[in-house]
Amino acid sequence: MSQTILYARVSTADQTIEHQLTQAEAAGFRIDEVIADHGVSGVTSRLADRPEGRRLFDKLRTGDTLVVRWVDRLGRDYRDVTDCIRHFMRRGVVVRTVINGMTFNGATTDPVQQAVRDALIAFMAATAQAQAEATKAAQKAGIEAAKAEPRKYLGKKPSYDHAKLAQVLSMSAEGAGTSVIARATGLSRQTVLRIKGDPAAAEAVLERWA
Repeated sequence: MSQTILYARVSTADQTIEHQLTQAEAAGFRIDEVIADHGVSGVTSRLADRPEGRRLFDKLRTGDTLVVRWVDRLGRDYRDVTDCIRHFMRRGVVVRTVINGMTFNGATTDPVQQAVRDALIAFMAATAQAQAEATKAAQKAGIEAAKAEPRKYLGKKPSYDHAKLAQVLSMSAEGAGTSVIARATGLSRQTVLRIKGDPAAAEAVLERWA
């Protein structure tokens, strides 16, 4: 009997397994089991090296469906994400995302459909890695800026924290619009636009107020 498994990964305190499950169910998925890794970075760890991520390779069988909020839950390394998705497809597993409703199925034999599918997988995996690298660069720039500027030039206290900054950058990388991000984070559209326009400067403001 086929099953639908949600894989969730949380790496920060503002993320929760429950939120990812709620999103999946709201999108119409009937989840049979949730497999989750807590406090695990998608940048520094491969899916197969995580305690729970490893279980996916043992549990998933032909006809099963693997659901993830977005491909960045599998990881933020381009090669690892693409390799994992293709591995599951070769096994006969369907991989689906909650955000954007993408479906990756290895059953198709049409070369054009295969090319489009593989291109989408590559694009989404590359986007996940690029977003992680941009966030890391912004954090580094913010730390350096904070060290270089005297505290008397703090400026206005930001209306966001590190968690909301990461959420804005993540949703932006996934293609969410400014208004959607503003509603999800509780920030103004102007603040979201400033963060999207210069993530490094946004990080620098937080570091100055740290």
